[in-house]
Amino acid sequence: MAHPTYYAPHGGHPGQDQLLTDRAMFTEAYAVIPRGTMRDIVTSFLPFWEKTRLWVLSRPLSGFAETFSQYIMEVQPGGGSDRPETDPAAQGVLFVVEGTVVLTLAGQKHVLDPGGYAYIPPGSDWALHNRSDAVARFHWVRKAYQAVPGLPAPDPIITNERDVAPTPMPGTEGRWATTRFTDPADLRHDMHVNIVTFEPGAVIPFAETHVMEHGLYVLEGKAVYRLNRDWVEVEAGDYMWLRAFCPQACYAGGPGRFRYLLYKDVNRHMPLSVAGR
Repeated sequence: MAHPTYYAPHGGHPGQDQLLTDRAMFTEAYAVIPRGTMRDIVTSFLPFWEKTRLWVLSRPLSGFAETFSQYIMEVQPGGGSDRPETDPAAQGVLFVVEGTVVLTLAGQKHVLDPGGYAYIPPGSDWALHNRSDAVARFHWVRKAYQAVPGLPAPDPIITNERDVAPTPMPGTEGRWATTRFTDPADLRHDMHVNIVTFEPGAVIPFAETHVMEHGLYVLEGKAVYRLNRDWVEVEAGDYMWLRAFCPQACYAGGPGRFRYLLYKDVNRHMPLSVAGR
């Protein structure tokens, strides 16, 4: 596989001569946040982070998708944090799309460049800094860990996409493949963050309908994506946010590969509640 490239937003603002019409939409089943909406005016800031801003792509919303949040972090040279996570129950995945960061996890330093992936277990002692001369941008997916009696918390994972072989989907001759950073059989994990790759013309040949909530950030290429009842054109830099059971399918139109970073919740019983309790 050729060394991948990843789209990352840079902010700015459109000119006053631009049309208002865009592809942004929020429905009862899904949301599409196009790359053109990721402007300076919609950035956020976090406590204990220096020289850093972020785009919040998703957050738990009652009645929609409730398990996770996803940010695109933008860290200037010399920026970062010695106290990045303030929730002791939160686990996280970092995926670098531009620049270089230094992750310190349990006293060990790791340099993450584009394609760099880190799984950070809940309660970890970690820090992150940009020691380079260029801006760094990375995804940060957060989820409250659902502990299970008898199962320990997962171990940290530090790797890079280029070091993980994609797994072809059965019967697709490699046209549809998933780069899995976590062993699907490891039931300690209650979330997966993978990369899905479609060669031009490849498809998801049925409307997937399942319990998993999804965040899909398009890293490369373009496609027509089926979301609930609608076919939506998406391209590199767009984000799709799906609630549980939202039907989805895909047709990769080319001319290049279509690839996205995918979040899903896995491996746990469905929480049950009894009226009045």
